[in-house]
Amino acid sequence: MPKIDRDGVNIYYEVHGNGPPLLLTHGYSSTSAMWHGQIDALAKDHTLILWDMRGHGQSDYPDDASAYSEDLTVGDMATILDAVGAKRAIIGGLSLGGYMSLAFYRAHPERARALLIIDTGPGFRKDDAREAWNARALATADRLDREGLEVLKAATRERATASHRNASGLALAARGMLTQRDARVMELLPEIKVPSLIVVGADDTPFLAASDYMAAKIPGAQKVVIPAAGHAVNIDQPEAFVDAVVPFLKNLPA
Repeated sequence: MPKIDRDGVNIYYEVHGNGPPLLLTHGYSSTSAMWHGQIDALAKDHTLILWDMRGHGQSDYPDDASAYSEDLTVGDMATILDAVGAKRAIIGGLSLGGYMSLAFYRAHPERARALLIIDTGPGFRKDDAREAWNARALATADRLDREGLEVLKAATRERATASHRNASGLALAARGMLTQRDARVMELLPEIKVPSLIVVGADDTPFLAASDYMAAKIPGAQKVVIPAAGHAVNIDQPEAFVDAVVPFLKNLPA
């Protein structure tokens, strides 16, 4: 499978199928493999592009903390689209991957044909809420440094089975990519001008209010709540996930 070189950091990606490009980004401490159950359904009519974020899966795990950031992640996404010859794509992701998809739209609105935002929050307007989120992210990083990849075994199913080469990249990604600095992405929502689908698991309690908020703020956004699903809705209820996403993709303007 191919990789792109971003200033010496190799980023892994894979391409499936043919048709309009669809770029999906995994959640924090998961990998592109979390989407493998949807390849057949989504690559039937699309060029499905999956990838591993820095410090995850089959991408590189640089030791330099400055090699992990929201801006670099968005740049990785744009460079992958360049590599596959996609000027525009449907941009989607789960959790941190969904947040990065919104950040991608903020940086490159002309390159997003639509947004698919899954089990995601748009960040925080209030400093105290953001600081509480960041404290949890930094605590996760500290645990990874202390205990290694064993930390993930107590996590959700897709994270417990994710394959990573070491824990240090994940710890650095938590500090540089999972933490948040401002409310720029949240403030962007009313300015989004492309079709947007928000998907959330009914049991994903921490993200239900955030999903409602995004559905209310993004003009024309559609929202689907999938019953009996938690934070990894595509793994908990794969058929219901496909049933929610495929009609949205099929009805997009050409």
